[in-house]
Order: sequence, then C-alpha cells, then structure tokens
Amino acid sequence: MSVGKLLGIAIRRARRAPMEECTAIEVSTELGLANDARGQMNRRQVSVLARESWEAACEQLGQTSPWTVRRANLLVEGLPLAETTGATLQIGDLVLKITGETDPCNRMDEQQAGLQEALMPDWRGGVLCRVVQGARIEVGDTVELGPAPSGE
Repeated sequence: MSVGKLLGIAIRRARRAPMEECTAIEVSTELGLANDARGQMNRRQVSVLARESWEAACEQLGQTSPWTVRRANLLVEGLPLAETTGATLQIGDLVLKITGETDPCNRMDEQQAGLQEALMPDWRGGVLCRVVQGARIEVGDTVELGPAPSGE
C-alpha cells in the first residue's frame, strides 16, 4: 500500500466553467464532488492528478502553471498512479475505485499550448475514478493507494 497526501480540491460547476478550488468538500456515490458538473458520470465521477506528474509535464513545457489548468478534481502527492486501473484510493472515509487513465484531450492545448502532448507519457494526466463510499474530505488528508479488491 502506498501512502500520500491530498494537496488540492477543485470543481467546475459547468462543462467549460473555470475551476474553483476549495479546502474541503462532500463526495457522494450519487453526485461525486458536491457541485461538480462531472459528478454523475459513472466511471468519470472524480479525476485525480499526481503532483509529481504535473510537475514533469510543466518541466517538459519549460514553464510552471497552477495544477487547476489540468482541470482535475483532486491533486495528490506521493502516489504512483500509472497503471493502477482497478485499484482503490482512500481519503479518510472516502473510497474511490480507479477506472482508468485520464486521456488528455485537445482541451488541454486550449489551456496551454503543448499541454496535451506533455500529459501523454506515464499517465501524467492522472486517473479517473468512481465513488465507492462517499465522505467529506479536506486538503491535508492522507491518501492511501490500495490494490484492486480481490475477484477483479
């Protein structure tokens, strides 16, 4: 089991709306992150980005940008997210199941030229998750990456 830390939380209230950072949020199996536009999309309820991957993408571009440019919901550090489909992320009482890699889309280049390509290697764009067990989370919480439940 790998252990990391939750560094950031962000939502978007509509499809192309700006990202809004918050320090704590309720997360449910029905709605994902409270007030987030993507929360009802089953396998894409929550997107998670690793700080280390974001920094590698920024380094490739030769500039620093806020993590919210990536438009992910959660920023974590200390966790290897590549090739983790089926694994779980636990943040306090919140349990997320990783459903796959976040494939960077052309929206990333709208945010920053070259970003889509910079996010391609090694799952730098992060992972998509489905909420298994809802809970309230806050920045600073411990995040545990666990194996896929047996039988998967």
